[in-house]
Amino acid sequence: MRSTALPSTAVHDVSRRRFLSGTGSLLGATALGGAAALGGGPLSGLAAAAEPRPTAPRALVDGAVVPVLVVGTGYGGSVAALRLAEAGVDVHMAEMGMAWDTPGSDGNIFANTTRPDYRSFWLRTRTKQPLSNFLGFPLDKDVPKHTGILDAEDFAGITVYQGRGVGGGSLVNGGMAVTPRRENFPYVLPTVSADEMYGVYYPRANAGLGVAEVDPDWWESTDCYQYARVGRKHAQRSGFPFVFVPNVYDWAYMKEEAAGAVPKSALAGEVLYGNNHGKKTLRKTYLARAQATGRVTVSPQHQVTSVRPADGGGYTVTLDQLSTTGTVTATKTVTATRVFFAAGSVGTSKLLTRLKATGALPRLNGEVGKGWGDNGNVMCGRANHMWDPTGKLQSAMPTAGIDNWAAGGAFAEVAPLPTGIETYASFYLSITRTPHRAAFSWNAAANRVDLDWQTAWKQPSIDAARTIFDKINAKEGTIYRTDLFGANKIWGDHLTYHPLGGAVLDKATDNYGRLHGHPGLYVIDGALIPGAATVNPFVTITALAERNIERIIAADVRA
Repeated sequence: MRSTALPSTAVHDVSRRRFLSGTGSLLGATALGGAAALGGGPLSGLAAAAEPRPTAPRALVDGAVVPVLVVGTGYGGSVAALRLAEAGVDVHMAEMGMAWDTPGSDGNIFANTTRPDYRSFWLRTRTKQPLSNFLGFPLDKDVPKHTGILDAEDFAGITVYQGRGVGGGSLVNGGMAVTPRRENFPYVLPTVSADEMYGVYYPRANAGLGVAEVDPDWWESTDCYQYARVGRKHAQRSGFPFVFVPNVYDWAYMKEEAAGAVPKSALAGEVLYGNNHGKKTLRKTYLARAQATGRVTVSPQHQVTSVRPADGGGYTVTLDQLSTTGTVTATKTVTATRVFFAAGSVGTSKLLTRLKATGALPRLNGEVGKGWGDNGNVMCGRANHMWDPTGKLQSAMPTAGIDNWAAGGAFAEVAPLPTGIETYASFYLSITRTPHRAAFSWNAAANRVDLDWQTAWKQPSIDAARTIFDKINAKEGTIYRTDLFGANKIWGDHLTYHPLGGAVLDKATDNYGRLHGHPGLYVIDGALIPGAATVNPFVTITALAERNIERIIAADVRA
């Protein structure tokens, strides 16, 4: 794995610049080789030791008794399912979203970003796109209510964007696979050994996710990254390092897209509502390998509503089966020896908060629901001069960004704006250092879980982002765009793509994700990370899950 140290000065020769693992992602996304590719270690022999089943265990039925139930199919849940299956354990996964394995009438499974339809949003009748306006025109439109792929979940002060479907956030993120710089790691996971993470688990996660680097010579010449080259020029002219990061996109496929040899996917702007071809989502990596063991079954459109101790041991889990309009078509009760919460930072935190407050899991401690953050996300756009076109063809998979973390507490991804027309605009998602953390709480009167985030808490993120863009605008004689997030609004301070925390490691859980007070219950997703990762978080979520499940299998399952 390459070094994560950022260069101290801008390097003009791309062929000599490192492709670093220290940046961020717009949203926050090849089948793998053998077990040896996963980095070895204590689990590397488990796959060979366990005899694969010829057929997977049955999908969840009412009254079933299962060894393990994983709630969610995102990064942490997929890691847990694969490793438990390799250890010889049958695993059932409950996913509230759709399977996303059936094409629509247009022949594609996923909708295009520029043409949202019923597949695009989770149970909304009107889209709520991150960029709400463009050139003075509102972008949102009415759509049929459907269990679509992107959830824009509203809380007081913030909208949280999350993937819905088998594969979780890997379905809708920009694929930038980022390992934090080692010097920042104590800020990310203060109770975890950096030596073991950087020596074993980050390499294992990157291999498991299929992380790869873009060909620098191709990047320099292709039309689809003109927008990023403009971003590089402006960054370097203002004295900021411009750095590359890996991605989970299949770069060979993207080259074929550019050559017109295969159906376009990233070059058709596919990102927010899924990518039909080139992106290596969890369905193509961890989940594919998990299901290939014959020991993992996924039940889509199943939402867990209750988990409580069972009389004879283990846990009684209640699930609602959902139709594509969100109505409950059946309610099922199963018994699980162990339950892994992997519903994402928000999903896991909301569920645990409610279960504790309503008495279903009364022994959960007071840290449940606390320590939630937005990873310092804030967006902005800049209006460039006519001699700086960013290109009408833009790859939806970002590759690089501007680093001012040490001096200003911000990293800014040079993000695509794939409208299909020339915009003369540079667009950025910043990840920033922010002190604010929110808490989930049970609102009994409204029968819901609330979050006490305040929009004003975004100001430190805006200030950090300004350390980059005020300087670039002054140097280039450019201005901020004010037409992207509403009328005369510069900053996208209303959202996050990177929710983290709510069941923080070594607080709500022990240092390996075991929930205090209820043996056999585990958290194994982004809820464990206390509010910020300094970079796009999915590689860290995956690596932490690899670390934790290795200990859990050794100490709890095999003991």
